[in-house]
Amino acid sequence: MNTDGDLHLVLSLSCPDRPGIVSAVAGLLAEHGGNITESQQFGDPSTGLFFMRVQVQTAAPREQLEQALGQLAGQFDMTWHLDVVGRPLRTLILVSKAAHCLADLAYRQRNDRLPIDVVGVVSNHTVLEDLARFYDYDFHHVPVTAATKPEAEAQLLRLVEEQDVELVVLARYMQVLSDDLCRRLEGRVINIHHSFLPSFKGARPYAQAHARGVKLIGATAHYVTADLDEGPIIEQDVERVDHGDDEREMVALGEDVERRVLARAVRWHAEHRVLRDGARTVIFR
Repeated sequence: MNTDGDLHLVLSLSCPDRPGIVSAVAGLLAEHGGNITESQQFGDPSTGLFFMRVQVQTAAPREQLEQALGQLAGQFDMTWHLDVVGRPLRTLILVSKAAHCLADLAYRQRNDRLPIDVVGVVSNHTVLEDLARFYDYDFHHVPVTAATKPEAEAQLLRLVEEQDVELVVLARYMQVLSDDLCRRLEGRVINIHHSFLPSFKGARPYAQAHARGVKLIGATAHYVTADLDEGPIIEQDVERVDHGDDEREMVALGEDVERRVLARAVRWHAEHRVLRDGARTVIFR
């Protein structure tokens, strides 16, 4: 099949599970000259929902395909999204003082390993301004105190709207977002935290973990909701430690696993491989 000049699109969808969904989607794409290059689907028996991700090459105008999908969605009570494969998502990164996650995301993005377009870095401190500038990112210092938090979040929302931000990444941003902000940005904010939560809360979690003799340390990337650190999980990973590892070595291992987990979560989200299934996620890798 000659695909010169064709659009390469990714379609992700969910709907109540019933017979004929795959056939209907594939048939619609075929009617518009679509050649499916990748297809994955999953039916969740616990929720009765069906999930599908399809990559397709087509010479049909995107608007024509969207109109047809809109009509099909009405038949199946379907939620769907269509995008160009590999299109970088406009992304805003929030940080505090820890540099490892920002540095890793910036390096991967610069080397075309992450399909994101970083439109700015926001921080409640100035420690990472030089790092952001090194990667030619606009840096926004937005201090946060109990008294100024509403104003700081209003400034953050203005940036999201002005820059047409599609994804917000909390790359070790040590501030809790308000319930209102979480609701307004639902499904568009990814957070990374160490997997000791809720066992080791507060300051110096690795010191607490070392004192308790833990054998596994790890990290969790999840969507942010009003329930602190309880949003739908996107990715997790762990590293084994033993009695010979001191606190400093555990911190280094923890930062390394945080980098990996966050990068995978951001990539999968940007590639439309993550679909929400209530409090859970379906990941098409």
